[in-house]
This record gives sequence, structure tokens and C-alpha cells, in this order.
Amino acid sequence: MLPYELIPASDQALNVTFSNKIDPQINLIISRLAAKLSKQAAITALLPAFRTLTVFYQPLETSLEQIEALVTTSLQQLDLHKGSEARVVHIPVCYTTEFGPDLEKVAAHAKLDTAELIKRHTKPNYLIYMLGFLPGFAYLGGLDPQIAMPRLTSPRATIPAGSVGIAGEQTGMYPVVSPGGWQLIGRTPIKLFDPQRDQPLLYQAGDYIHFDEISQSEFTQITDNSAAYQIKVTREQVKS
Repeated sequence: MLPYELIPASDQALNVTFSNKIDPQINLIISRLAAKLSKQAAITALLPAFRTLTVFYQPLETSLEQIEALVTTSLQQLDLHKGSEARVVHIPVCYTTEFGPDLEKVAAHAKLDTAELIKRHTKPNYLIYMLGFLPGFAYLGGLDPQIAMPRLTSPRATIPAGSVGIAGEQTGMYPVVSPGGWQLIGRTPIKLFDPQRDQPLLYQAGDYIHFDEISQSEFTQITDNSAAYQIKVTREQVKS
């Protein structure tokens, strides 16, 4: 087990805190710990992040000391060697300069043509380390380091919903209209966040995202028939 600290966050929350780095092993521990603790009645919510899991609990039903003991015991019981099936959510993306105004700039920075940039961006399954900044904004790990690029020096005031971008060694999607400084390389026609759906988000921390390239005509078809479009979800074995 990797080293960790238990740090009270309030009178009804506890932070399980690991080393200050982005690490798939830490994410695996956080995901499996959250799944184990989610079955406890006294725990009201769980908030996973890059290196922390915030455990919210009902103080009228339990105490900080009991939650600390529960977390410690649960960590000791985790099986981190057993493989598990992970959800892979496929997001269709149209990579054009209309939808990705920084596409050619990112390709030039990587010393690639745009076709090779797209090929590299659509190859990995990206692990969702955490959600934040905006509802449904997924921080993804696994970007090919050759296509990494610093964020814009001056953020854009408005970025359309569905925009896909790169910032440093991460890639991600803007689920709603927002300002932002990521280098935009494409856009998905999928509504990533919809509070009217039974499940407002199509994914959660611990899932994987795979980007599937689509044409501009396919983008239009999906947009025009959004109510009927079924998001593709596959499963694959992942190991620690």
C-alpha cells in the first residue's frame, strides 16, 4: 500500500491523501476505496480527485474516529492485484479547424501533420482521474507526450460546449460554454452534461474516454438526431 494521510476536512468530512503526483496506481487505490466505502450507510458522499478521496459522513450517526478506522481497515483489505473491467466511453469528435482552431498549431508544435496528430490523439484510452472546474469536465491522463502543448497565454473568453483540447500533458472536453485556455483541436456533438437526464454525466472518475474521429457530415447528423444517438460504451480489462 502506498503511503497516505487521513486529514479532517470539516466536522463531517475526511480527506484520504496520497503523494502529491498524478499516478495511475494512486487512482486505482482511490477508485477501489471509493467503491468499497460507497456501501457504508453512514457515508453520505465520496469525492475522488487526483491524489485525494474526500469522505463525507453523517456526524450524528458516526464519529471521525470511526470513519478513520473504517478507511484504514478498508485500505488494508483492498486487492490491488486483481484485474477489473473498466468502462470505456467513446466520444465522437470532429477534428477540423472550424471546431479546433488550434489544430494546425498543435500539429506544427509536435512536428506532425494534422492527420498524424489526430491519429495519435484518438489512439489511447484516457483514464479519468477526476472531474472538476466545470460540471463534467474530465481531467484525462494518457496523452501521447509528443502532442503535449502548453495552454494559451491568454485564455479565450468563450469556448463552445463540446470542444476538445490539450493543455500541457493532459487532454479534456468542455462540457458547457465556458472561458478557457486549452488548445482546441476538435469538438464533439454529444451533450456531455445535461441536468435533465437521469444521469447528467455520461462518465465518472475511474472510467476511460476514447475519442473516435468523425467527419463534419457525421457531426451534423449526430447533432440533428441527438435524442436518438446512443453513446458507445465498451469494457476492457485493466490491471494495476
